[in-house]
Amino acid sequence: MPAHEDIAALLSGSYINYFHCLKIIEILKETEADTKNLFGRYGSQRMKDWQDIIRNYEKDNLYLAEAAQMLVRNINYEIPGFKKQIAKEEQMQAECDKKHSDYLKNEASSKTEFLMLCKQLGIKGDKIKRELVDRLQELPVIYDKIGKSLKPLQPAIELYSAFTKYILGEQASEVLPLLKYVVEHGNTTVYEWSYGEPPLSVEPDPVHIELEKDDAAGDQIDFGESTIDFGAEDTSADIDFGDGDAGGEIDWGNIDVAPAEVDVSADVAAISLDESGIVVEEQGVGGGVARGRDALTLLDNTPTRNQFIDQLVELESFLKMRLYETNAANESQTFSLIEQLPTESEAALAAMLAAVQAAAAAVTATEITHLHNVKHSPRYVDVLTAQLQQKLSLCAKLGALATRAAERRRAASERAAALRPALALLRARTQELQADIQSEISKKYKGRPVNVIGGVKFL
Repeated sequence: MPAHEDIAALLSGSYINYFHCLKIIEILKETEADTKNLFGRYGSQRMKDWQDIIRNYEKDNLYLAEAAQMLVRNINYEIPGFKKQIAKEEQMQAECDKKHSDYLKNEASSKTEFLMLCKQLGIKGDKIKRELVDRLQELPVIYDKIGKSLKPLQPAIELYSAFTKYILGEQASEVLPLLKYVVEHGNTTVYEWSYGEPPLSVEPDPVHIELEKDDAAGDQIDFGESTIDFGAEDTSADIDFGDGDAGGEIDWGNIDVAPAEVDVSADVAAISLDESGIVVEEQGVGGGVARGRDALTLLDNTPTRNQFIDQLVELESFLKMRLYETNAANESQTFSLIEQLPTESEAALAAMLAAVQAAAAAVTATEITHLHNVKHSPRYVDVLTAQLQQKLSLCAKLGALATRAAERRRAASERAAALRPALALLRARTQELQADIQSEISKKYKGRPVNVIGGVKFL
């Protein structure tokens, strides 16, 4: 074929029909004009070949059947297939957009939870376990500060004690002993609370928290599978005591078998404690050595801490009930038995209740609770660290999923963009084919107008 732009455009499609052949012949009439003879025939082999194709097409109206088949296939299958594929790609874009938004939202939520938990623990979150262990050094200072801030609870404790003595009389026992002790003496050791005197020295147990998982293997001694070889054991061997006479006697030297009685009563009083080697420990306020649980403070020791919190709740419940009774005293005489007590004003009771609630909130604060559990439970610090690391890994996973969703959306958008020009070209070719079919049918009926109803116009 000669180099011609129109021929290249006609041959660019996926198929060539009868109407394309007619256009190619019209172009060849221009390019092959110099091969035309006096009888109007062309000497070019190209022209002869294409004219032969046209004649074969026109035999038995074969070209109309082929054009109709192409038109039906394009309308029923090709164009709907392109549209369906484009719609699928657009739906995938919408789904990827939604997933991308959800992943980013969940990532931000998980990161916010991580930062909030780190804020509650008072750490940055870079080296979680190391930061938690470092924060344990602040726990004694926090407990001492709480113990010194409990002085405002004294009026509430006195009111509760007076109320109990009035109700129970002589049978009333001491109320809130641990809370009263901490208010008066502060956050002392369990030893001092138990024995009434401070210890001479404090030897707390070390906190065992492994910062690295590989450290545990290095702390154990590996004995292997070796055993101690004691040599060949001869069970029949006996101890050789020599050839001495079995009936002989032991020679004790110059020691008398029956020594004379000695009177030591006179010398006992003359022996001092230093000479005897006996050490008498110091008594009184000097105390002893606090070890283990006794070396912990009252707010640091789990049993006494729980007891302290229970007594705070007990005092809070009493003040709430007493405040309710004070408010209802002018309306009802239901609590006439306790109205003879010295009554506190509503404002004073409210102030006492606020002080108790503030103390309870300080002791049971989330940060202090976490640090207390970290100190007394190595398993807890592992769980807490794993929880924080899981949130970090979840953020990374959600970020990767969001990136993948964005990539899938971009790929779907590119595929849809590549399909749209192909669909537009197929529609234009189908419209052109439909117009050619209408024109050919009209020629067979002496120019009568022919319209193909429906077709590509409704697609």
